[in-house]
Amino acid sequence: MRRGLQGKGATPPAEMRHWFKDKARSERLAREERGGGTGARRPSAGATRQRRSEDSPEYIGGRNPVLEALQAGVPCTTLYIAQRLDNDDRVRDSIKIAAEQGIALLEVTRDKLDRLTEGAVHQGIALQIPAYDYAHPSDLVDLAQDAAETPLIVALDSVTDPRNLGAIARSATAFGAHGLLIPSRRSAGVTAGAWKTSAGTLASLRVARASNLTAALREYRDAGLFVIGLDGTGDTDIADVDLLTEPAVIVVGSEGKGLSRLVREQCDVLARIPMQAAAESLNAGVAAGVALYEVARQRRH
Repeated sequence: MRRGLQGKGATPPAEMRHWFKDKARSERLAREERGGGTGARRPSAGATRQRRSEDSPEYIGGRNPVLEALQAGVPCTTLYIAQRLDNDDRVRDSIKIAAEQGIALLEVTRDKLDRLTEGAVHQGIALQIPAYDYAHPSDLVDLAQDAAETPLIVALDSVTDPRNLGAIARSATAFGAHGLLIPSRRSAGVTAGAWKTSAGTLASLRVARASNLTAALREYRDAGLFVIGLDGTGDTDIADVDLLTEPAVIVVGSEGKGLSRLVREQCDVLARIPMQAAAESLNAGVAAGVALYEVARQRRH
């Protein structure tokens, strides 16, 4: 038995095995079918500023969701219509809006729609939303400096509901923030739900993504920004924080867990929003709106 195992040499690398090319080709085609691109080599981890978003395009299915997304101005590239589809007012309105906005219109089979929407109920119509092109965290500071304004950035820690991200984007735009910062993992991203809740404000507000939120906050501090965490157990009311007129990052945690321990350690101050005892906490979007209003009020004076 031992002799039979001798003389064959080292195991050949994968690319030399007869099945490798067929397997790689099948995987590439599967990725393309899912909308994941051509399978081009990813840039190195150090090229964070230049790398493209790794998210795949998103597909919205259903007559009401598609029409609502088009009416809300959600950026999209293609409207898919099933062959021999029975039109109603929602389908006709969707086609009209898509034509007015220069969105491509494709007629496809229902099997194709099933694959695009991953088996969800699509009612013969679907909308493709491209992956969001996230900024680098330092780009948000550059935006403030280019505008000769005091930087104001909102960072989200463990906020997983896209609707909260959209609501915070609305408040950030209303009160003059220069962008949102989110972590790459365990966080809501800029999806169709976020676009709709933002009421279009995400079109003018940049969102940056960091592979490590704690490290990004540390770099902001090194650049001269003060990190202010919103926390119900904070020692200072938000109105009494004397750093709001300085270059600042407002950090918002999730409604259930609040700020993580590592993020809390990066904060220069933990600020609370005073409220009646009957209300244990505020929704992340509401809390961000209250804090940003206070920042804007103090900066006006």
